[in-house]
Amino acid sequence: MESVTFDLQHSTVREVNQFLHGSVGTLEGCHVMVASPNGAHNIAVGVDAPVSITIDGHAGYYAGGMNQLATIVVEGSAGTGVAENMMSGRVHVKGFASNGAGASAHGGLLVIDGDAGLRCGISLKGGDIVVGGSVGSFSAFMAQAGRMVICGNAGDALGDSLYEAVLYVRGEIKSLGADAQIEPMAEADLTAVGELLAAAGLDYDPAAFRRVASARTLYHWNADADQEY
Repeated sequence: MESVTFDLQHSTVREVNQFLHGSVGTLEGCHVMVASPNGAHNIAVGVDAPVSITIDGHAGYYAGGMNQLATIVVEGSAGTGVAENMMSGRVHVKGFASNGAGASAHGGLLVIDGDAGLRCGISLKGGDIVVGGSVGSFSAFMAQAGRMVICGNAGDALGDSLYEAVLYVRGEIKSLGADAQIEPMAEADLTAVGELLAAAGLDYDPAAFRRVASARTLYHWNADADQEY
């Protein structure tokens, strides 16, 4: 496997991204190391090739945003919007993630070893998110499709205005958002959680998780509800 290193003490993020936006033939099977990231924003954004990328430290805003096909590992924590609008591939944050992790992700897998901030998985559209720690308030707000596994606790208004996304929570839920409800775990849920935990390298009992899904009362306007759900 060819290996290329960019040290951001001497190179720019633009140079890194220009290389990562090269032809699939050039990038396929390549490993790109981004050294000394020091919280720089927009690292490895818009990658559209089966390339392996290691960010050797902390990343700023939108690391791995719009990812497609690439495998991206952040060997530290990540700022707002990591893996935002991801289409496929894998993004793995070894530390913590700030607000809006995995926002609007259509596909792929986002793994966060530590905690995630507010609105993790907001407007999720089909991707999978596994959080080894806890998530902040309004996580999975308006999540339309996809799955989220939370191994720790969840803050206020979890799953507010959920559509067809399904959440699995091992710890305490401070409160559920509008139209979210706890449902029984079926055999298919246990299998799904087990597979996602295995993919994330986490060893928890799937039976310890609770399923949170939509009660579907917000699907149609109800004038008699007087805005109370």
